[in-house]
Amino acid sequence: MTDSATSRHQGFTLVELLVVLAILGLLAGLVGPRVLNQLGGAKSKTANVQIKDFEQALELYKLDVGRFPSSDEGLSALVSKPAAATGWNGPYLKRKDIPSDPWGRAYQYAAPGQHSEVDIYSYGADGSAGGEGENADVGNWN
Repeated sequence: MTDSATSRHQGFTLVELLVVLAILGLLAGLVGPRVLNQLGGAKSKTANVQIKDFEQALELYKLDVGRFPSSDEGLSALVSKPAAATGWNGPYLKRKDIPSDPWGRAYQYAAPGQHSEVDIYSYGADGSAGGEGENADVGNWN
C-alpha cells in the first residue's frame, strides 16, 4: 500500500520559482548599476595612475637631458632615445612600449602644455575633448 501523499515527488512549485526569480531580478536591478559605475570609475583611476607614472618618468628624463621631450618626440622618448637627446639614460619606463589608456587609445602629450610645463592626458571613454563622467578628459592637471 502506497500512500499518495508519501509517494509525491518533493520539488518547487511554479509560484515559488517565480518569487525567487522576481527577487533575483530586483537584486540585479539594484546592484548591477552600482557595479557598472565602479567599473567605469576604475578606468579613470587607472588613467590617473598611469599619467602620474609618466610624470615621474618625465622628471627623470629632464634630470638627465636637461629638458622635457618636445611634443614631436612625445612620450616615446621615455623608452627610446630621441636623436637630439644628449645625456639620455633610459629607458625611463619599465615597459618597452608606451601603454595605451584604459580605453585602448594613445595618451596625448604636449610640451609646453596649456596647463603646466607638460600636459599628459586621455580623452576618456568617448575619445573626444570634454565630456562628463567616464567621457571626461583625464589629465595631469585635474
